[in-house]
Amino acid sequence: MLNITLVAGARPNFMKIAPIIHAIDRQKGLGIDIDFRLVHTGQHYDHKMSGDFFEQLNIPNPNANLEAGGGSQAEQTAAIMIGFEKELLSNKPDVVLVVGDVTSTLACSITAKKLMVPVVHVEGGIRSGDLSMPEEINRIVTDSITDHFFTTSELANENLKTSGVESHRIHFVGNTMIDTLFSQMPRFRKPEGDIYDKLYSQSYFMLTLHRPANVDEEVKLKAMMEAILEGTGSLSVVFPVHPRTAKVLKNLGIENDRLHYVEPLSYLEFNYLVKHSKGVITDSGGITEEASVMNVPCLTLRDNTERPETIELGTNELVGTDPSKLKPYLERMLSGQWKQYQQIPLWDGNTSDRIVKILLEIYAN
Repeated sequence: MLNITLVAGARPNFMKIAPIIHAIDRQKGLGIDIDFRLVHTGQHYDHKMSGDFFEQLNIPNPNANLEAGGGSQAEQTAAIMIGFEKELLSNKPDVVLVVGDVTSTLACSITAKKLMVPVVHVEGGIRSGDLSMPEEINRIVTDSITDHFFTTSELANENLKTSGVESHRIHFVGNTMIDTLFSQMPRFRKPEGDIYDKLYSQSYFMLTLHRPANVDEEVKLKAMMEAILEGTGSLSVVFPVHPRTAKVLKNLGIENDRLHYVEPLSYLEFNYLVKHSKGVITDSGGITEEASVMNVPCLTLRDNTERPETIELGTNELVGTDPSKLKPYLERMLSGQWKQYQQIPLWDGNTSDRIVKILLEIYAN
């Protein structure tokens, strides 16, 4: 019997965990002795940022919710570790599976290893090289204590080998978030409301911003927003506002008839809008992956990326955080002269099945 504890805490985790749950269920359906326990750390506690994902992606209610949302990063990390330690002492698995690079990933990995429980990291080995990003610290620390790595690219494999990880612990399997994208694409749905009704008859851009480098300084955020509005011509810009960004925007008072601030959208609604947009402007890594596979032009407002395959083979371009650099990219987007998606190896919708089969080979008693 193989018992796996799956950890989910923040919005991107749910997209990466869902297909793994479905792959485990498929193995159970074949009579394989495998089961999982789903632990929600509560890192994202807003319903749109958490609850909708369980419902839309057909994830069962978690076996445990650590309710560790809120507070500073240190407070949140500590709360997750305390809660997860109690969880593991009561329900000790054969292996803990963590995904991505959020606070929950780091906190649960450390807790598991201190209790002598093996840790596997889905999306291991990716690096931005930017230690000002909390996510980069999470990746480095998690990977330093991980037992087995499931990677999305050959570059991630090389990053791990360079840091001293033996090849037999590295498993190049692809991207579970793309598994979710492929399985859910037929279910994408139009958001309802007057704003969206107007959008469907015209072209529009999607915008997301939440990185500290872009949203923490009011002067810098204002300059970026002005550059985006100037460069998008007569087209609308739809901006689902991250809670972090909303606080800063409130003080700026940036208004424009073409700029639509909206509440955070569910997975199915957000990706419907991305799929039908003229292009995406973002500082999110995950969105660049989804946009690339859907062949939607994408601009990343960051100075580095841990997902270079979205630039080399996808539709993404790295613009940087200087607003003055944005205009020529948007001109190309508006003219329709943008590169097309080329197939990224193993981003084929079957990653989760590969992961579960490997786990059975390694850990099944």
